[in-house]
Amino acid sequence: MGQAAPEATIRAMSDVHSEELLAQVAALPALPGVYRYFDAQDTLLYVGKALNLKRRVSSYFQKNHGGTRIGHMVSKIVRMETTVVRSEAEALLLENNLIKTLNPKFNILFRDDKSYPYLKITGTLGAHTRGDAPGQVFPRMAYYRGAVDKKHRYFGPYPSAWAVKETIQLLQKVFRLRTCEDTVFANRTRPCLLYQIKRCTGPCVDLISPEAYAADVQHAEALLRGETQELLQALEARMMAHSDKLEFEQAAEVRNQIQALSRVLHQQSIETVDDKDVDILAVRVQGGRACVHPAMGRGGRHLGDRPYFPVHVEDAAAVFEEEGGDGADETVATPSRPVRPVEALVLEAFIAQHYIGVPVPPLLVISVPVDKALLDALTEQSGLRVNAIHQPREQRRAWLDMAQKNADLQLARLLAEEGSQQARTRALAEALDLPPEDLDQLTIECFDISHTAGESTQASCVVFHHHKMQSSEYRRYKIEGITGGDDYAAMRQVLTRRYSKVVEAQREEGGIDYAQSPEAQAAARPKGQARLPDLVLIDGGKGQVGVAREVFTALGLDLTRIVGVEKGEGRKVGLEELVFADGREKVYLGKDSAALMLVAQIRDEAHRFAITGMRAARAKVRVGGGQLEEIAGVGPKKRARLLQRFGGVRGVASASVEDLATVDGISHELAEEIYKALR
Repeated sequence: MGQAAPEATIRAMSDVHSEELLAQVAALPALPGVYRYFDAQDTLLYVGKALNLKRRVSSYFQKNHGGTRIGHMVSKIVRMETTVVRSEAEALLLENNLIKTLNPKFNILFRDDKSYPYLKITGTLGAHTRGDAPGQVFPRMAYYRGAVDKKHRYFGPYPSAWAVKETIQLLQKVFRLRTCEDTVFANRTRPCLLYQIKRCTGPCVDLISPEAYAADVQHAEALLRGETQELLQALEARMMAHSDKLEFEQAAEVRNQIQALSRVLHQQSIETVDDKDVDILAVRVQGGRACVHPAMGRGGRHLGDRPYFPVHVEDAAAVFEEEGGDGADETVATPSRPVRPVEALVLEAFIAQHYIGVPVPPLLVISVPVDKALLDALTEQSGLRVNAIHQPREQRRAWLDMAQKNADLQLARLLAEEGSQQARTRALAEALDLPPEDLDQLTIECFDISHTAGESTQASCVVFHHHKMQSSEYRRYKIEGITGGDDYAAMRQVLTRRYSKVVEAQREEGGIDYAQSPEAQAAARPKGQARLPDLVLIDGGKGQVGVAREVFTALGLDLTRIVGVEKGEGRKVGLEELVFADGREKVYLGKDSAALMLVAQIRDEAHRFAITGMRAARAKVRVGGGQLEEIAGVGPKKRARLLQRFGGVRGVASASVEDLATVDGISHELAEEIYKALR
């Protein structure tokens, strides 16, 4: 009887969901797994985990959730996918992998599409005794981002590129290790400027023996591993040995190393008792936004910190609370199992997603307690026992308080910036009589033309919505078939190319209903199809606006969407006027207007984007960057490696076949092809 009731309830939901979906729910196994919900546009709504898939997923369809966020989500579900796993830990890891890669709407998501940087020391230990190449005998320090291997030594990860470069500068000052490329190192006949300013020992011209250089490398690695006391003792012993031999100049150099190292250790020591590798994680939630501020300590040194701001916090927290708690299979919170605070949910989401591609340290100092199952999953994933301390003492407490203070400051800054940006959006909507409802969805596209005396003409399109610039949606257009310097023709071409396809697609779907709300337009639009913006900004006056009016009239588009930004008297900032294509009089908003500030921000971003694209295209033509693209087998990654190694196309052209073959991914045969093609 207990089994029949849920199934009967599920059948009662057939007026909301399809019979196929409900049958799929009823057929789920009572096993651990991960489930994914999709809407009619095949957009991923939610990713969840369960110890019992059948009981957990059925709970969504057994009652009417009303107008709550979870009710809003459930009403959109038209399709479901499930994956059965072996354990709760495996389900948790899979859940967060999917969240990070698929970006569901109702999950807490930390956006981070970049890998973390490392400090790389080339080669392996003992190279100076094996007769390796000079570049391996004298290892170099380098900034590195990507997958690690066993051919070199890697230290990190670091929270930012700045932290890596700061560490490299430190090691240059103290141990004077080289940073030059192997091709440069192999062709030096005299020491470079870094040797003159005492940032390198000149191994390229044999001013230091391989044994002495190897000792400096070992000392640098000891510092990076946190073996500071042993390192200081070794340096003191080395200084005394030079002094006993009356080698006072060498002893003075070692003394300077000790002094520099002591200053650095005093400034950067993380002082977490016996913990050499530790992350301090503080979280703050306010105003519907959240900030997680981790401070990274590796080798006993503070490598830096970096704030993270997740999205979908309110939706995810509401769904989680309405589910009834911590993802267990019960649907009702009880006094023994209370609903967990949002801070804990955010921190757990960060830990699970952050350490997917980053080595996890053995100790986490955290501001709120997290689920033990999460730590067990990290332990299983890394093969290293991971512990978390919620209420630390002494130095750990001081570092956690500092991280918490930084989280408070970063979140306050974000809220202030967002509040200011939202105020600007609202001011612009009021100034242009745009609908005040749902300003979050207000979309603005701005176009600009850039060239140099008619050369390498490029058009740019930048996009603004959700109260900020959306760099991932920017576009550049290469303008061809026009008279050089004809900005009107360039603007006509880019607007036609941008909107003709959008109009054609929307007309095939039944035409364009300008009275529809942005949500209604989005619901009617097939997935992946672009929508018309609410506002089209043109960087120009009556002439450019006239061109835009001609294009929009030919395409049958609404002229009220076009607004030109005309420069004021003397082209002074703050005197710009807005020009309309539908016959309205020009509007001067005032130099202190928040609306004008937003317009200027979008206009300036379009100008910057156009100029950078134009300059890159011009440099490509003048320097010959396109020559590499024409060589079969040389793709973007190999081309980037070649240009980075040899400093440009000219350097690649002057390199020998043997030098070309030293680049990662370039075989000897391909090196010969490149050599022949550039001659």
